Amino acid sequence: MSRPNSAIHLPEQKMAIDTNINPLDQFLIAPPAVDVHGIQRFLLEFLWFGLKEARACLFAGLIFLAIFTVPRNGIWGIPRYDVLLLIAITIQSLMMMLKLENWAELRAICLFHIFGFILEVFKTSATIGSWHYPDAGWSKVFGVPLFSGFMYAAVGSYIIQCWRLQNLKIYFHPPLILTVILSGALYVNFFTHHFIGDYRWYLAAIALGLYIRTTVEFTPYDRPRRMPILLAFTLIGFFIWLAENISTFFGIWQYPNQIGAWATVHVGKWGAWSLLVMLSFTITLFLKATRNRVHIV
Repeated sequence: MSRPNSAIHLPEQKMAIDTNINPLDQFLIAPPAVDVHGIQRFLLEFLWFGLKEARACLFAGLIFLAIFTVPRNGIWGIPRYDVLLLIAITIQSLMMMLKLENWAELRAICLFHIFGFILEVFKTSATIGSWHYPDAGWSKVFGVPLFSGFMYAAVGSYIIQCWRLQNLKIYFHPPLILTVILSGALYVNFFTHHFIGDYRWYLAAIALGLYIRTTVEFTPYDRPRRMPILLAFTLIGFFIWLAENISTFFGIWQYPNQIGAWATVHVGKWGAWSLLVMLSFTITLFLKATRNRVHIV
């Protein structure tokens, strides 16, 4: 496949390292030069890819570690949801202090937090009742603990970190206005399908048509690799679905079929999460640091 003529930085060019980021990220982005081939090359890239993914998941990983370790009855008389909120705020503050995130990224993450919290309030309302948060908490607003927005922010944080750590570049991206409209329709459908038809699969078909040619280029170590962006959305959605199963097992929230005895989250949620990842990805395209890396057809 020939390279599209665009304004993005070509893979052959050595990527400039932002000296404002922390030393760990600088090391991951610009590792030592090596000359290995075959299985050694595969293992090296696989290892470095795992390290970058672990770093990109730092915020999400710490949030879910807190979910797994904070007792259900809370700590020192503080309800569990409030402890989790304090932990989430502390993690976010430390990431800013240590330059693991910058202010532009934080603003984008706040959008994920807001959009997610609004969706939570609607879905947990008495009229809808898609799921609920069973425990008491001082920081619950309209029945939703404030920390829940951080779980959506964690998804946004992961995508934003991948842009930098994996040196992402997007080829044959559909016109931005179309993806914005599609993302808006996907978000609205999460609300409206309770009152009118559920059009998510029609929207998914549109997404398939828009993104069928789109590829994402990432750099595990020092050589760029490519994959279809739809596969990336699907894989991320799968791991979020796994995390949701673990979270409901620990009783952070419950679906109606999990009251009394835990049950696996319906596999259809995997598709819903993949669509939400697509929406989240579109939001990150408005960050200045990502604009020059997208070739729009």
